Amino acid sequence: MGLQGSKQPEAHVLLLGLDDAGKSTLLYKLKHNACVSTVPTIGFNVEMLEARRTRKNLTLWDVGGQRKMRRHWPSFYQDVAAVVFVVDSAGTERLEEARRELENTLRSEHLRGRPLVVLANKQDVNGARSVTEIKDMFDLKKICSDRDWFIQPCSASTGFGVEEAFRRVVQMVK
Repeated sequence: MGLQGSKQPEAHVLLLGLDDAGKSTLLYKLKHNACVSTVPTIGFNVEMLEARRTRKNLTLWDVGGQRKMRRHWPSFYQDVAAVVFVVDSAGTERLEEARRELENTLRSEHLRGRPLVVLANKQDVNGARSVTEIKDMFDLKKICSDRDWFIQPCSASTGFGVEEAFRRVVQMVK
């Protein structure tokens, strides 16, 4: 990679969601194909992934989702090619909070028209809401009427649906 100034095109992708949604677990499953134990992210994690077929590098910014960190999310919005919003499908008591945060995020002028992928994470947990339930609960057709969007069931810990979701992200940021 990167010989004689052949820098590959790069796309910045923002990985957002409430705390404990599985963002960091997802990031490291994707990067290292390993299930790692994580602690709540204070600040952010950054990893670069190479999409071999399209020869495009994705720089994934995993930003902490605790309430005190969310006010800092807008400082990451500039030059973002796509947003990936991770939802804990099994954390039904926090789905309304996640919906509100996603809506607030999508209102930003910096994110206008940017593609959105919603990851319905923790599908391997009993009681997890289905993709259809989350799509309807979040009213994605309405709040995403001005952008390309996709919702993907996944499990960051098992890897189910993770690669498919990021293949879709790569397609959407072409």
